[in-house]
Amino acid sequence: MVELGNLAGATRPEWIGRPPHQELQRKVRPLLPCDDPFYEPPAGFQHAAPGTVLRSRDVEVAFLGLIPQSITATQLLYRTTDMNGDPEATVTTVLLPAEVAPGQTYPLLSYQCAIDAISSRCFPSYALRRRAKALGSLTQLELLLISAALAEGWAVSIPDHEGIKGLWGAPYEPGYRILDGIRAALSSERLALSPSAPIGLWGYSGGGLASAWAAEMCGEYAPELDIVGAVLGSPVGDLGHTFRRLNGTLLSGLPALVVAALAHSYPDLGKMIEEHANAEGQALLRDLETMTTLTAVIRTVNKDLGDYLDEPLEDILSTPAVAHVFETTKLGAAVPTPPVLIVQAVHDYLIDVDDIDVLADAYSAGGADVTYHRDAFSEHMCLHPLSAPMTLRWLTDRFAGRPLTDHLIRTKWPTMFNPMTYAGMARLAVIAAKVITGMRIGRRPL
Repeated sequence: MVELGNLAGATRPEWIGRPPHQELQRKVRPLLPCDDPFYEPPAGFQHAAPGTVLRSRDVEVAFLGLIPQSITATQLLYRTTDMNGDPEATVTTVLLPAEVAPGQTYPLLSYQCAIDAISSRCFPSYALRRRAKALGSLTQLELLLISAALAEGWAVSIPDHEGIKGLWGAPYEPGYRILDGIRAALSSERLALSPSAPIGLWGYSGGGLASAWAAEMCGEYAPELDIVGAVLGSPVGDLGHTFRRLNGTLLSGLPALVVAALAHSYPDLGKMIEEHANAEGQALLRDLETMTTLTAVIRTVNKDLGDYLDEPLEDILSTPAVAHVFETTKLGAAVPTPPVLIVQAVHDYLIDVDDIDVLADAYSAGGADVTYHRDAFSEHMCLHPLSAPMTLRWLTDRFAGRPLTDHLIRTKWPTMFNPMTYAGMARLAVIAAKVITGMRIGRRPL
């Protein structure tokens, strides 16, 4: 480990020297990020530039933690920034495609998983590893789509965009972590990616929310990055609306998880919970912090958070402290500089299509190039895989520099009824079969 305590006056990234690297250790059960010393940044890391690699290691990737994959995977601990502008460190897992010639320039995709939990068991840097115990983590299933990106011949950066504390729903900082993860991947000598590589963003649901923050912030925070397109799948455009929509339903665990996470980011919200939630409600929020996403949803089916309060829920939501939280976590305050593809189901039981309509219109009115696929038939869960062929083709066009013909494109024809969807799904099925059986993922573009 590099000790940096005597270098407090340095400001350039060179002071950190060559970051230490750990070679691949096979069949080792990974520690949870909250217990793994790899995630502890070295002393003085705060003086490094954002995106500086602090240490790295090679790891094994496995589907569901059980089926090992023949994929080259390297994890980077890097310096980034939280929502208050304070330095922190987090990890991205970078996967490299097969069949790449030395010196060849190929695209880099930053894929944001739907972590949707506070527990570090759901972080991609843990859940995607061999022998990880992450039952109920949505992240593990997303390896199927990540593998499709690898089959295109792209490198894939998969950041822990919630940070080491699992601060789901916090504004701005997912964008910092994603963009700094890209910087780290491009600067890593071990990965040998081209600094001029075109870059894409892709995420769905909670991953779409994180991707939207990066798309909105990249022009100001990381203008040197050549981000050519961002795919925002069902992003959570308005957390306040989504909370009201889901509380007391089968999916009430999701808004409860967000509240538990945001209480750490917003001290005034934490005080409101202490003052107005009863002991049972406070215990529930504490318990949620250790649960995977699906476990939390199952444990809180049809629970109404208002039942744990000493005042009507709507009165609490209308207080300045809570209203401030929901106002500052809204997307749309800034306009993405890269072209964006927004994918949203009209009949989405989780994310209100009206919120995404507002977001798409705000982006377009601000001058962004927006392609909006407003699917008239699909629902939330199935639209992600069904829209993957369209997403991969759209990203391929952006990487190739093909122009967009219109400023705002709206499509309503259901993805499920598009013949090209099934041609793409057939290829994705082959890739999925290879992942499930542990076969090598060769290059197989759509």
